[in-house]
This record gives sequence, structure tokens and C-alpha cells, in this order.
Amino acid sequence: MSDLVLTGGAVLLPGAGLRPVALTLAGGHIAAVDRAGSGRGAVGRQFDASGLWVLPGVIDLHGDAFERQVQPRPGVDFPVPLAIEDTEAQLLANGITTAYLGVTLSWEPGLRGIETWRTLLAALAAHRGCCDLRVHLRWEAYNLDALGTAEADIRAGRVHLLAFNDHTPAILEKMGDPATAAKYTERAGVHPDAFRALAKQVATRAAEIPAGQARLAAAARAAGIPLASHDDATVDDRIRFRDLGARICEFPMAEAVGQAARAAGDAVAMGSPNVLRGKSHLGWASAARLAEAGTCSVLTSDYFYPALPRAALVLAGRGMLDLERAWGLISAAPAAAAGLDDRGVIAEGRRADLVVLAPATAERPARLMATIAGGRVAWIGDEGASRLT
Repeated sequence: MSDLVLTGGAVLLPGAGLRPVALTLAGGHIAAVDRAGSGRGAVGRQFDASGLWVLPGVIDLHGDAFERQVQPRPGVDFPVPLAIEDTEAQLLANGITTAYLGVTLSWEPGLRGIETWRTLLAALAAHRGCCDLRVHLRWEAYNLDALGTAEADIRAGRVHLLAFNDHTPAILEKMGDPATAAKYTERAGVHPDAFRALAKQVATRAAEIPAGQARLAAAARAAGIPLASHDDATVDDRIRFRDLGARICEFPMAEAVGQAARAAGDAVAMGSPNVLRGKSHLGWASAARLAEAGTCSVLTSDYFYPALPRAALVLAGRGMLDLERAWGLISAAPAAAAGLDDRGVIAEGRRADLVVLAPATAERPARLMATIAGGRVAWIGDEGASRLT
């Protein structure tokens, strides 16, 4: 007996575009793709997807919006288990079925400190939900005292993606501005003078950073998890991190860096809010233009989960990319970059991670009808519920 049968919909198949096929889901996987479109013979719950699109579930390799659930205002913290529950609800309501939570492990106390890191890992281990929640360790270069902790967590399988970050120089530069400094000190929960002294202290250890990054890269390679570098400023930066095993280039600061990364076969990830807004909030390159040029190969939620599926639809609507290529930026491409060969496309034997949506019309924008994660209806709106029997 199947768990769920979807009939009548236009299903996005790899290399074929939208096709009128029926899908039979069983045991958390896609058991059958019926190109006759009837799903005849399958027994189980039925979802009438007539007039709708059925697309692969969204995979988010870099999203740190969950930090706002942990600390909605600087210095105002809420229980991490509650934050994870609310984050999962947001993810599923936006079609995201696999989410790498971007957790910064910094020398800073508070939200990005080691105690929050440990609390979050414990809460994720205890959480039981539908979305596949994973940990994207955003390692701050100067956090050398926590190297042993990070290595141990990588070896134990509690980290699923390692990214190299270095925001300390920017923090030090901005500490002279009281308003900007308050952002960091309130987030950390310490007095400005204490924060400034700590920042100056860690900055003295710059010479130790390459060895620390090499240690973590070796641990990640041994564990078989993907590596990324964040905000590469130059092609030489990209080459150095690629030599450590980082084949994902996150948010390159110059187009030439992204182009060099793609030429070397690396994935280039950019933020989907950039696509929706038509520009980077930092004044960097247009993600839409770089995606259409083939430089940006992966879109992420960055700091706003709802942007991810909508950005793919915006790109498809612009006409330079067809739906398969545009949606692939948030499904097949991130799956390939992360080494997830069990999801990202709709095919027999793959995980039953699906998004059902009503395409845009002249009267209404596209809207999500249901999210299916691991074969389970994980989120459904009123319109979608009326089609489920």
C-alpha cells in the first residue's frame, strides 16, 4: 500500500520539464513515476494536483534566519527548542525540505558563542520533525580556542557542512562607531569595553589562523562533509580554500572570483533575497544576472526563508532560464554541491520531498499548496487540504 498518490499534476522531471505524470510515494520515497498520469492500481491517500505543479523539495545550503527565533532582539533570548520548532514551521511553509542551519561559532559570547552552539546541537539532536535539519558550521577564523570542540563535533557527525568565515577584521573596524558597536555588544550580551578588549585580544592570533583552518578542513574531509568558503575577496582566496577542499564558493565579493570558481568546477552560492530585491543589500553583484550567466549555480535563503522558492520563480519568469534550470538552483544544484544523491530531482527511488504549488495567473501570483517531506504531508494550506482524500 502506498502512503500517497499525486495525480493530475504537471510534474517537473529531470531533462523533460513539466509532464502530466502521477507519483506514488511509499516508505518516504518516490515508489513510482506513472507517465500515463493515472496512478492506476496504487492504493492509499490521494492528492488531486490537477492544474498544479509538482516540483522537487527545496534544499537550502545557507540560512541563518533562525537566529532571529533564538534572539529576536539583541540580547533578548528565547529557548532554542522553541526557536527550532518555529524555524521548521517557516521552512516547510516555504517548500524547504532540507535546511542547513547556518550556525556561526565565534569567539564572541552570546548568540554566536560556544554555549549557544552546544545548546543548539543538543536541541537539534532531540528534535523530531519533518524537515531534514542539518548544521552548517560557519567557523569564525579567529575562534582558535574552540578548535577542539569543532573538530570533535565534526568527527561525531553533528556537523554536515563546514564553511570558513572571517568577520573579525570588519568587527574591529566598526567598533569605533558607537551605533554599530552596540549591535555586536548587545548580541553578545557584554559591556562594550569588555567586547572591545576581547576583540583586540583575539586579533593578536592572526598568524595561527591558517593552521587552524587546515586542522578543521582535514577533519571535514575525513568525515566526508562538504566545505565552503564565505565572502572570498580575490581569486587567490578561492584557490587557497579550494586547496583545503572547499568546493563551494559562498557569496563571492567580486564577479571575477565567482567566474574563476565556476571555471574550476566549484559551486557558487548566492542569496535569493538579492534576486527578489534586484540587488545585493551590500552593493555587490546581481544574483539574478549571475545566475542567468551561469556564474551563480546555487541560490540560498541567506537571511529570509520565503525568498528561496520565489526567487526561482522570478528567474523562470524573466525568461532567460527555463523552469527546470531556475528551480534546479534551489533543488538539484544544492543537492549536488552537498553530495546529496538521494534528493533534488523527482525520480523513482529518490526521497519523496516535493513542493506542490499553483502557478501564477494574471489574477494571482504563484502560491504554495503543500509541502511533502520524506513522503509525509508536512505543510498544507486550505486549498491543498481540499484536494487531499
